[in-house]
Amino acid sequence: MSLLPHQLELLSPARDADIGIEAINHGADAVYIGGPAFGARASAGNDIRDIERLVKHAHRFNSRIFITLNTILRDDELEAARQMAWQVYEAGADALIIQDMGLLEIDLPPIQLHASTQTDIRTPEKARFLQDAGLSQIVLARELTVQQIAAVHKALGPVDAPGRANIEFFIHGALCVAYSGQCNISHAQTGRSANRGDCSQACRLPYQVTDAQGRIIAHDKHVLSMKDNNQSDNLRTLIDVGVRSFKIEGRYKDMGYVKNITAHYRLLLDEILARRPELARASSGECHISFTPNPDKTFHRGSTDYFATGRKGDIGAFDSPKFVGLPLGVVSRVHAHSFELVCQDPLSNGDGLNFMKKRDVIGVQANTVQHLGADADGERWKITPNDPAVLAQLKPGMQMHRNRDHAWEQALSKKSADRRVGVWLTLSDDADGLALTLTDEDGLSVTRHAPLALEPARDGERALASLREQLAKLGNSMFVARDITLRLRQPWFAPASLLNALRRDAVAELQALRVAQWPRPPRKTPVEPPAAYPETSLSYLANVYNHLARQFYTRHGVSLIDAAYEAHEEAGEVSLMITKHCLRFSFNLCPKQAKGVKGVMGQVRADPMVLKNGNETYTLKFECRPCEMHVMGKMKKHIFQSPPPVSLPAVAPVTFHPRRPD
Repeated sequence: MSLLPHQLELLSPARDADIGIEAINHGADAVYIGGPAFGARASAGNDIRDIERLVKHAHRFNSRIFITLNTILRDDELEAARQMAWQVYEAGADALIIQDMGLLEIDLPPIQLHASTQTDIRTPEKARFLQDAGLSQIVLARELTVQQIAAVHKALGPVDAPGRANIEFFIHGALCVAYSGQCNISHAQTGRSANRGDCSQACRLPYQVTDAQGRIIAHDKHVLSMKDNNQSDNLRTLIDVGVRSFKIEGRYKDMGYVKNITAHYRLLLDEILARRPELARASSGECHISFTPNPDKTFHRGSTDYFATGRKGDIGAFDSPKFVGLPLGVVSRVHAHSFELVCQDPLSNGDGLNFMKKRDVIGVQANTVQHLGADADGERWKITPNDPAVLAQLKPGMQMHRNRDHAWEQALSKKSADRRVGVWLTLSDDADGLALTLTDEDGLSVTRHAPLALEPARDGERALASLREQLAKLGNSMFVARDITLRLRQPWFAPASLLNALRRDAVAELQALRVAQWPRPPRKTPVEPPAAYPETSLSYLANVYNHLARQFYTRHGVSLIDAAYEAHEEAGEVSLMITKHCLRFSFNLCPKQAKGVKGVMGQVRADPMVLKNGNETYTLKFECRPCEMHVMGKMKKHIFQSPPPVSLPAVAPVTFHPRRPD
């Protein structure tokens, strides 16, 4: 079933089927997960049988499963990608998330297609084109402001128009500093392509930044490392500007992260839905969370809403790309085998602590903790670390953080949520016995009959109470009783064993019916004649890596098409990364910040800078009109001369032409 204009979808990540199942249990309306291959996460593939298992669980709750097929593909991989698309479709998946437009030129199954963040959707024109080309859901660039999202929403047309695409937006998780799909540093330096799911994460390394005169702006700082995305405070605004699918990043993240962050946003969205009756959640059932979600308890590099509410100076995690956690307390004493900490929060054996030593984060695992009592400064704890050598680096007055709350993680490792679909039960009688009808909150209904020689009950009141009690025992099923109606001519005696069997059979039938009758969203038909692409030429940044992608863009009016960077045709210095993050702005060196400067119509010019890590040197070029920074560099010679990356044995070379052949 497609997302309706008034429905809000919480979209959670899953590294594997077990995590996906828990995402559903904790409130996800949809889950995105990698299939066996081509999923833009090199080590996050999943077997078809696991996809089937996840799909079956999700469809019980009317939740959807999206499969990532979002790498760029060589010609010799297109057939394998086509076969995989059919496999996941036959396994019951609801949509494919794609980047490579060549997929729209092959025999795909009738499955809904979503535009990956790798398609770099920044403009209303690009969004409208992808909608007209047959994409049903589009995830916008993380860098967009709410005003820009509103402009995209308007460009897509009336919300109830047939074929209108849904707007998806990242609300939480790690931020790629580059516009997604616009980063080639990894491939240029290591041969590992981010567009093919194998990013080396050069953005998390420490760098030195110097200006045009060689003056050091930053030394040994992680200047390309962003804080993590957190849009908790912007959900209402995002709804109002047209976002309908709220996406959590994290297909590499563990079970605890997915449980915690999914539950956090489930509660926030449910609170909004309770106040906005014109809106509804996109799946069925209610979630009962047995812990208190807290985004600060799981891995993050600090929080930012990025550019959603405008450019800010505190979006970077420049000191460390690691998870520092929350401030905990202050070291008060250091002993030969332990140290004392003054803090407000309770500690547990196994807690993970850390402190900053110059620019390094030093980890301390608490082997044992002992509460010493309280004084005027707070609660005092004695901590014996696993590694006593760390004690030499501690001094009284040092600030200590906690990045692993062992007791909290233990609670998450157990069952931590219960999701149930409301059901109404009606027990009736006829000449042959009893019939039980179950009707769920989505209007699906089943009736099971139990033959029984009816005998009047000796105690009518007690018999009716017993019938209600037995029918309400839905136990570990996915249902919860909303109401029980007894439509009986008179109170009858019915053995508990018969009622239990009748109820179990009806529950099993209704559960199977929910899965069997799930209406998968249909593939959208592209508009005819084919919509014109917003540009008539494409550079290597369009990531065209096969002849069918070229064919797609040619059919949509593009006349000049360069090959993807991975094709090894760009030998010189090019933009290896394009980012909205600007180091001049971060270090108060932006020309626009100068007094009296208005606009960027010629009088604003920002000189280049140099970015250096070890032997790797890049030029930073600043484009002030669009407010972007380009990291300029060239591919290493040995990588340029090596064969382009491939996942399958090559069967034919890929030939690109600067212009369409005659």
